[in-house]
Amino acid sequence: MQIELEASDGHRFGAYRVGPADATRGLVVVQEIFGVNPHMRRVCDHYAAMGFAVVCPALFDRAERGVELGYGAQDRQRGMALRAKVPDAGAMADIAAAAAALPTGARRGIVGYCWGGTIAWWGATRLHDFAAAVGYYGGGIAATRNEVPNCPVQLHFGEKDGGIPLSDVELIRAAQPEAEIYVYDGAGHGFACEDRDSYDPPSTSVAEHRTRLFLDRVMPA
Repeated sequence: MQIELEASDGHRFGAYRVGPADATRGLVVVQEIFGVNPHMRRVCDHYAAMGFAVVCPALFDRAERGVELGYGAQDRQRGMALRAKVPDAGAMADIAAAAAALPTGARRGIVGYCWGGTIAWWGATRLHDFAAAVGYYGGGIAATRNEVPNCPVQLHFGEKDGGIPLSDVELIRAAQPEAEIYVYDGAGHGFACEDRDSYDPPSTSVAEHRTRLFLDRVMPA
């Protein structure tokens, strides 16, 4: 269901919420640069089916409300332009508000994809709201790799990601030896999105299994 939240700076924004209201575990799921579109809602539904309460904040609402994009070249350009209009501090305020909207007393984690993968990393390093953080192909992680996480972190990257060279992944490994970091052979950017041309079902299956095991271990039900 669609809900409205308010960040600490007074900004009001939309979010997609799904899952048991009395769940003992909750997740903030963070969008790509394409908005809280059908793919992101399916991701949320997937986690809700595992028993998580899930909130997915519409981070683009700081630039334009109700944005849902596809995966063509023009959509990508628009998504990049919108992302540039969202201050990092504002996005993190929205993430904190989304975390607060999860059931009271629930263990809280954050999982993000693409831009959201970077934000999931920042959720671990810049906030104290989460017991676990999982980032998929976050392009901004390498640049902030020396930040100190406040919770266990798991990161997923594609070997053939045109925007995240393996040299960046190795820099992250060196800076964060305690993080779980996985690289998927032959996979490109966005490999876990069924609506992208780069969708890689075998890599997605393995990554999702690893994510589930990690969440179950770090924030058990």
